[in-house]
Amino acid sequence: MFCQVVAGAAAADVVLADDHAVAFLDRSPLFPGHVLVVPRRHVVTLPDLPPEELGPFFERVQLLARVLPDALDAQGTFVAANIVVSQSVAHLHVHVVPRRRKDGLRGFFWPRQRYAPGEAAACAARIRAVLADIGR
Repeated sequence: MFCQVVAGAAAADVVLADDHAVAFLDRSPLFPGHVLVVPRRHVVTLPDLPPEELGPFFERVQLLARVLPDALDAQGTFVAANIVVSQSVAHLHVHVVPRRRKDGLRGFFWPRQRYAPGEAAACAARIRAVLADIGR
């Protein structure tokens, strides 16, 4: 579906389109003005996006996060991307949602929890080990 929007073959309320990304209104918004930003290249998840395309893509996300409050009389934005879990469309997309204080958005995140003793250090060590394996 998103590839068809990018190609102009499917109807969408496009708010930005250039060589790097297409941004359009979500058909089922959290709030009016909820925008989806997709790269022109079809990739399923953020890890699939080539590194050289990451900066230009997120510059468009940043631009929309900057302009939505003024455009929609909002106080801020919420920016999110699901990677596989809860990703309803198999095309990378970032949500940029206008926010207002007391807008009623609750329960969107899982409850916070605390680490058990030693658990944080173990998690951090595992992440560092994988990063070291890929040369980061």
